[in-house]
Amino acid sequence: MDQEKRICVNCGKAIQGRLDKKFCDDSCRNTYNNKQNADTVNLVRNINYTLKKNRNILEALVREHGELVKTNRDKLTRAGFNFRYFTHTYQNKKGSCYRYCYDFGYLELEGDWFLIVREKDF
Repeated sequence: MDQEKRICVNCGKAIQGRLDKKFCDDSCRNTYNNKQNADTVNLVRNINYTLKKNRNILEALVREHGELVKTNRDKLTRAGFNFRYFTHTYQNKKGSCYRYCYDFGYLELEGDWFLIVREKDF
């Protein structure tokens, strides 16, 4: 029986065993799959890092000044706050839209001012 020589998709070594086998061992299989998923994993990791950083900035302001805090865009930006990322929004009865980073939120006011709040349900 003439068998075609099969090689590992990851490292190029010869494969022995089942005919449908693609990798020489578990290590090569894991390495290959980790490389394939790296872009997605890094994207999610970076977004989560930014969300946590935003939350920590809001938490520090609330902890320093009390329940409700009013601050300006410049102070948030200097602290490293990224306005593109938030976890969810809440619209109150008046129509104001709060953006949240987990349990801390902010409401954009007039003139680059923001009201920082903590969600009480958490």
